Amino acid sequence: MRKVRMNVQGRVQGVGFRYMTKMVADQLQINGTVRNEDDGSVSIEAVGSLDAMDAFIKKVKDSPTPSGRVTYVDIQDDPLIEDYTSFKVTN
Repeated sequence: MRKVRMNVQGRVQGVGFRYMTKMVADQLQINGTVRNEDDGSVSIEAVGSLDAMDAFIKKVKDSPTPSGRVTYVDIQDDPLIEDYTSFKVTN
C-alpha cells in the first residue's frame, strides 16, 4: 500500500475537478479525500496499491476533467495518512 498527500495547482476549482477525481479514484480502488483549498488549489489524500496509485497520480497530473488544467502537483508519501475505506469529496 502507498499513502500519498498531493496538492494540485492550476485551473482545478469550479471545473468539476474534485468529482472527476473521485470517479477516477473509485475506478482504481483508491480511498481517501479531495478538497478545495482557499488558495485555489486542491488537496488530495490517497491510499491504494502501488500500481493503482501510479495510475491515479498520472490521471490527476493529466487533469481528470477536460475543462481543468494542472500546472503543478506536489506529491509526498505520508505513512501517517489514515486507512480510508472509501473516497470522499469534502468542502
